[in-house]
Amino acid sequence: MSVQQEAGVGGEALEVWIDQDLCTGDGICAQYAPEVFELDIDGLAYVKSPQDELLQDKGATTPVPLPLLTDVIDSAKECPGECIHVRRVSDRAEVYGPDAA
Repeated sequence: MSVQQEAGVGGEALEVWIDQDLCTGDGICAQYAPEVFELDIDGLAYVKSPQDELLQDKGATTPVPLPLLTDVIDSAKECPGECIHVRRVSDRAEVYGPDAA
């Protein structure tokens, strides 16, 4: 089963956000998907907008580009702080991350 099928993507839009309270600053997410994640000068990871702007507001989300879906999912799975949340936009159900069912 592909990641797209497993996540139930089938055309569904996904978004990702980081809980900075749990972020350990390891930077694994930025290594997997530098187009989506970036470490700031405070040593914590944040998501970036599609325009490459760092989104520092608490709970800020950004769309998961389909070509980067596997990298974003791997980031959530490998994150030592378990702070990366990937959810469906339609119902905000978490599909990957610490709160995924």
